[in-house]
Amino acid sequence: MPKTLSLLARAGPAAIAIATLLLAWQFYAYLSGISPTILPSPVRVAEQAWANRRALWDNTLPTIRATLLGFGCSLATAFVLSILLDFSQALRRALFPVFIVSQTLPLVAIAPLVVLWFGFGLMPKIMLVALVTFFPMLVALVQGYESTEKEILTLLRSMGAGRWLRFRLARLPSAAPFFFAGLRISITYAVVGAIFAEYAGAARGLGIYILNAKNNFRPDLVLAAVGVSATLTLLLFAATVLVQRLAMPWVRLERGPTP
Repeated sequence: MPKTLSLLARAGPAAIAIATLLLAWQFYAYLSGISPTILPSPVRVAEQAWANRRALWDNTLPTIRATLLGFGCSLATAFVLSILLDFSQALRRALFPVFIVSQTLPLVAIAPLVVLWFGFGLMPKIMLVALVTFFPMLVALVQGYESTEKEILTLLRSMGAGRWLRFRLARLPSAAPFFFAGLRISITYAVVGAIFAEYAGAARGLGIYILNAKNNFRPDLVLAAVGVSATLTLLLFAATVLVQRLAMPWVRLERGPTP
C-alpha cells in the first residue's frame, strides 16, 4: 500500500497536467467550431487511431526495428569509442572535434543523402539513429571515467594493477551513473531519428505513415501517429530507467526512502 501511494504521488502531477491539456484541447476544438480537418479533437484522434489500428501497427513495427537496431549499434559504438578515447589523449584530441561536427549536421539535410548513398533498406535508418544517439552516451562515458577518485586509482596502482585492470575496477564503475544519464537522453532521440530516416525514403514506417496522412489532409491520422511515436519513446525511456534500477540498486538505497 505505501508503495502504491508513493507511485501515485509521483505519477499524479504528470497525469493531471496531461489530462488538463487534453481537456483544454477538447473543449477548444468543440467550442471554437474549427474544422476537424484543421484541428481534430483528442476524441476524434483516438477514434481514428482505433479505426486505423492495423495500419498504425503495421507501420510501427518497422520503426521499432530501426530504432532498436540503430540504438544498439549506437550503444556499442559509443562504448568502444569511449574506451579508446580514455586510453589515448591524442586520439581524443583528434576525434572529439569530428564527433562534435557530426552533431551539427541537420538531420533533415543529411537523411536524404544517407538514403541516396545506402539505398532504401534498413541500413540508412540504423545509421541515422546511431548518428543522432551515440554522442550523448559517448560524452557521458568519457566524463564518467574522468570522475573516478584519484585515491582509488593510486591504491590500485600501488597494488600492482595495470591500466586495463584499473579501468575495469575503478573507472568503468565510476562511469555507470553518467552512462545511464546519457542513455536516457539518447533514447529520446532514437525514435525521432528513425522517423526522419523514414521521411527521407522508406516503404513502411511511422515516418511514411505521417507523410501520407499529411498529403491526404488527415491531421487526425498525423496526430495519431505522433501519439504512437511519443508512447514508444516513453516506453523506451521507462525501460532505461528500469535497467538502471536493476543494474544499480544501491543508488535507490543511497537516496533513502521517499517521504
